[in-house]
Amino acid sequence: MSIVESVLAQVPEPLRSILIKHRELLKFAIVGGTTFVIDNGLWFLMKLTVLESKPITAKAIAIIIATIVSYVLNREWSFRTRGGRERHHEAALFFLISGGGVAINLVPPYVSRYVLDLQVPHVERWVQEVADFMSGSVVGMLLAMFFRFWGFRRWVFPQANARPRIVRTDPGDEDLGHS
Repeated sequence: MSIVESVLAQVPEPLRSILIKHRELLKFAIVGGTTFVIDNGLWFLMKLTVLESKPITAKAIAIIIATIVSYVLNREWSFRTRGGRERHHEAALFFLISGGGVAINLVPPYVSRYVLDLQVPHVERWVQEVADFMSGSVVGMLLAMFFRFWGFRRWVFPQANARPRIVRTDPGDEDLGHS
């Protein structure tokens, strides 16, 4: 039994059926949560240290690193049975769609900082940081997430069941065929 099956076995019906039906979306959301932590951890680390005067640049770098992690996790887990394209073509489309997601994600913090002027010295430091988080990590990320999910399913991994499921039979290994 896989880890996912073990967790799903603990979930009561009818929620379990909904989660199984939308398993791909659930996995995409878990990958998104992981990359959310990577993105924000790197962003705040850079914008509070080496890129203090360039918060949008810091956000772009953090998003790009999180996007690389996202490609690996989405290809090998969320959409692992989808495909329909050669790997280099798939990767190029993934990063093209993700580039659109980066642009979408950067618009709200840019507007917050440079249009609404929510930055020191015009506002207090805590207001600036809350505005950065809300605009870049909530609004921008949600808009980009919807765009990427749509784009990945439509163009990057268009065909369901295009790749075979991998089943490991060694004792103690997770059965990847059912997760």
